[in-house]
Amino acid sequence: MATVTLTNIKKTYDGKVTAVQDFNLTINSGEFVVFVGPSGCGKSTTLRMIAGLESVTGGTIAIDGRIVNEVHPKDRDIAMVFQNYALYPHMTVYKNMAFGLMLRRMPRARIRERVERAAHMLGLHDLLERKPKALSGGQRQRVALGRAIVREPKVFLFDEPLSNLDARLRITTRTELKNLHQRLKTTTVYVTHDQEEAMTLGDRIVVMSAGLIQQVDSPMKIYRSPVNRFVAAFLGSPPMNFLSGTLREAIAAEGAPGIVFDFADVPALRLRETDDVALRPHLGRAMVLGFRPGAMSERPIGKFEGRGNVMRLVTHVIEPLGDVIDVSCSTPKGQPVMARIAAREGFPIGQTVDFHLDMNHVHVFEPGEFGRNLLAH
Repeated sequence: MATVTLTNIKKTYDGKVTAVQDFNLTINSGEFVVFVGPSGCGKSTTLRMIAGLESVTGGTIAIDGRIVNEVHPKDRDIAMVFQNYALYPHMTVYKNMAFGLMLRRMPRARIRERVERAAHMLGLHDLLERKPKALSGGQRQRVALGRAIVREPKVFLFDEPLSNLDARLRITTRTELKNLHQRLKTTTVYVTHDQEEAMTLGDRIVVMSAGLIQQVDSPMKIYRSPVNRFVAAFLGSPPMNFLSGTLREAIAAEGAPGIVFDFADVPALRLRETDDVALRPHLGRAMVLGFRPGAMSERPIGKFEGRGNVMRLVTHVIEPLGDVIDVSCSTPKGQPVMARIAAREGFPIGQTVDFHLDMNHVHVFEPGEFGRNLLAH
């Protein structure tokens, strides 16, 4: 196990294109950290810099306190698993897993011990004499994992290792990876564009965009308290709803004093009293209200009991998902809203329906793609 420290990391190509900038992160010993973000955000470039496959333009990378900027990849004591498996087609599973140890001139008995231990761990023991062409995609991925495990490195690096698998196999292999990390406790850095993988695998998630870190935290903290609109939109399925409006004081007709979020085409929503301090400096400004589809219900929610938290929406499409249904809606003026509610027969389509919004799970963002979350804690 090892601590990996990235300090002021920068990567530019041809002195013009900046792929990563001002990247600062400490990955603790034994931690599983996931880099997630859209294509081109710099996550794979950062992983390749840790591996030594890309040079660092600025800043330092240290493994257990040793700066490795100029250290050759083979001398960094890391193991990397690639998206395309990178197996030798002419070698058996055993030789694929053992090859790196053979190059290091490790004694044969020790190589066999390590390979067989990893094969048992990954359910490959009966496949050791097969070649890659005789394996399924999931089995090939496990061989690639086994090849990394036998190295017993300080750090595992995974570059979108599950993207070539079908949906069901991805879920199964994801579980295997999680169990494997809990057993080995090896420091792990994992790159993916799949937010579900990030949420289920990581001890911490690093959300990236345009070469910059947007937020670093535990999966549930990022899901429940995204620091900006980009993070809120990227994590979560279905994605968070965003509606434009204005913050203002409640009027007498709206009951007790407080702050409401005013829309042009649906009734104003009363925000929580506990949020008044954070929101009051922004009264009168255009803002964006964010809420997850699961924060909506057909029934009154909490102490509001239908007072000040009702959204009157036009329903368009239903997607049945077993115990819940996703309802595609819109405000009268066409702002889209997705609601995830308890399933029932005969839900009205093409009609105006009152939905109740749980005001304990709303966010208020400044305008713009990276607008700050005023209610982030």
